[in-house]
Amino acid sequence: LQVVESGGGLAQAGGSLTLSCVASGFSLDYYAMGWFREGPGRKREEVSCISTNGSIFYSESVKGRFTISRDVAKKTVTLQMSSLKPEDSAVYHCAADTLQHLCMTPVTYKPDYWGQGTQVTVAS
Repeated sequence: LQVVESGGGLAQAGGSLTLSCVASGFSLDYYAMGWFREGPGRKREEVSCISTNGSIFYSESVKGRFTISRDVAKKTVTLQMSSLKPEDSAVYHCAADTLQHLCMTPVTYKPDYWGQGTQVTVAS
């Protein structure tokens, strides 16, 4: 039972990257999915979440630049990131939880599933 991220890497400012998260052992029919990021000296920050009914949340810092989507059959959640900025550099973690307002949880909250993370580095 886990979530595994892929797709991180190095991008130039203004460029694009796509992150993927594959869930195993549980159905996306019952779990909200989300992306969070952590960086040196920075608290965990919610990036985007999608609930089981398809409701989507974006943080103000990524709204209009990032797009989250999911494929329930493939148990995959994707985060398309465009117009990247150096401040987007962080380790991005995929998370899953039965709590539907996953992106509204406090920074100390521990989701049911938390991936190891994938590094995103945006060069200026």
